Parts: sequence; structure tokens; C-alpha cells
Amino acid sequence: MPLDIRLPIGMLFTLVGLLMTGYGAFSDPAIYQRSLGYNVNLVWGLVLLVFGAGMLVLGRRAPKV
Repeated sequence: MPLDIRLPIGMLFTLVGLLMTGYGAFSDPAIYQRSLGYNVNLVWGLVLLVFGAGMLVLGRRAPKV
């Protein structure tokens, strides 16, 4: 049975992306004054979420051996 790490990596990044996106969406905007007003948690949470979802899709589409 070959080891395919796309599924666990996809789940990990999707989970972390969901947590960061949720924190960025519901946190106080005053904490982002040091980052020139950019909500870095929301932006990077979405990046991680898209990457994790892509890994899950690629892992599910892999041919079964």
C-alpha cells in the first residue's frame, strides 16, 4: 500500500485555514493596526483553506492502486 500524504496534509491545512479564517473574521479590528490595517489572519486563513482543499481534491482524484 503506497503512502499518499496529500489527504492528511489537505486535512491539516484545511483545518488550520478554517481556524485562522474564523479568528480573522470574528476578531477585533483594532489588533490589525500594526499590520497597516490588513486582516492577515483572514487573508492567510483563506490561502491555507484553498491550499488544503486543493490537496484534498488531488488526493481524492488519485488512481487507486
